This record gives sequence, structure tokens and C-alpha cells, in this order.
Amino acid sequence: MTAPTAPAPAPAEHEGEVLRYRTKQRIVHALLATSFVALLATGLVLLWGPLGPLAAGGTSRLIHRIGALLFLSVPLAYLLFDRAGAKELVYDSFHYDKDDVAWFKAMYKYFLGHAVEMPPQGRLNAGQKLHHAAVILVSATVAISGLLMWFFKPQLGAAGLSWAAVIHDLSMLALTLFLIGHLYFTYVYKAISGMTTGWVEKDEARIEHSKWVDELETEGTVSGGAAVQGEIEPNA
Repeated sequence: MTAPTAPAPAPAEHEGEVLRYRTKQRIVHALLATSFVALLATGLVLLWGPLGPLAAGGTSRLIHRIGALLFLSVPLAYLLFDRAGAKELVYDSFHYDKDDVAWFKAMYKYFLGHAVEMPPQGRLNAGQKLHHAAVILVSATVAISGLLMWFFKPQLGAAGLSWAAVIHDLSMLALTLFLIGHLYFTYVYKAISGMTTGWVEKDEARIEHSKWVDELETEGTVSGGAAVQGEIEPNA
């Protein structure tokens, strides 16, 4: 975990807002989303009979492998360009406290759009922590099984190749379900601005992440009515 830089005034256009995602975090997120959609679309072409004709010529297979390389580059990009953010994400995703346990007990309220009634949460709520942890782990099974099928097909044999394919396909199915859930909560809680601009309303952030906003205020990273996490991005 890293300490924020010294407080500084937020841009006037972001008065009363919280910088939730820095530019580097948003770029890595875009890389992950783009590569996953490419893998999912081309994977369906390769596997689903009705889409089979689209695989003619090998273009879909080429795009699939390019998507795979981009997907594999996500953790590397995070470590190269935002090591502190990567460390923070992994720590938060696998670290739970009593408020998180209480959140899970009442999570049905959150599913129905009642975040105001939930226990206090940090930068990530318990559901987001579980989502990120699951994505990290399942992405690893996607990557490992895909690499085995790509580079070690002869060594796997028929049985090994079949198992690798099953694990790969089930892992992609799980990630697809995670994506659907992610899009659902993004819509319900109108959270798209956090990833497009990086900024969210401070009052709304306090509803879902009151402990995080309190932490920013305690550290003095709230200035001019706006909270700034880690850095100022006047053009974000």
C-alpha cells in the first residue's frame, strides 16, 4: 500500500468529486476489456458450429492469438506502468475484515440497488473484492490452459488436450458471467464515469465506500471539496 502524495486542489470541473481511478488504471482496464472481448468473440467463432464459416481463412484464429497476447500483457502492463496500483489491487482483493463479512450477510440489498443500507466499506466493497479476486484467479487458469494448448499440444496428448480445452472453456464461461455481473452493477450504480473520466461524485462514493472517503479526509487528500487519490490529474 502506498501513501498518497501531498494534497493539492482538484480541478474546478471536478469540484465535489473523488478521483477513483487514475489514468494508468483506466488504460489497463481498457486493455483487459478489449483483449477479453476479442478472445470471447473469436473463441465463439472457433467453437460454435453456426459461426464456423467465420473461421475460414484463419483470421479469427489470428485475432484470437493477438487477443491472447494482449490478455497476457495485462499484469505486465500493470507492473510496468502502475506497480503501486497493482500491489494495491491484489492486497485489497484478498484482504477482508469484519465489515466485509457484514456486507456479505446483507449483499442481497446491494444486488437490489440499496447501497445506502450496507455496512461501511473501503476503496473496494466486499463484492468488488471477491469479483477482482475471482477474475485474477480464473484469468490465470485461462492463461495457463491456453498456453498449454498453444505451445504444448503434442506433449499433452489427446486426454491432456481435452482437459486443457475443458478448463479453458469453463474458465472463459466464468469470466463471461463475471463480466455480465460487472456490467449489471455498473448500470445499477451509474458507475461508468469512474472508468471513463476517473472521477465520481464524493457524496455517492461515501455511500458505497465511506471508510475510503474518511481515510482520504483523514490523510488530508481532500481539498476544495474534492478528494484526490494518490495523484492529481487535471486533464483526467
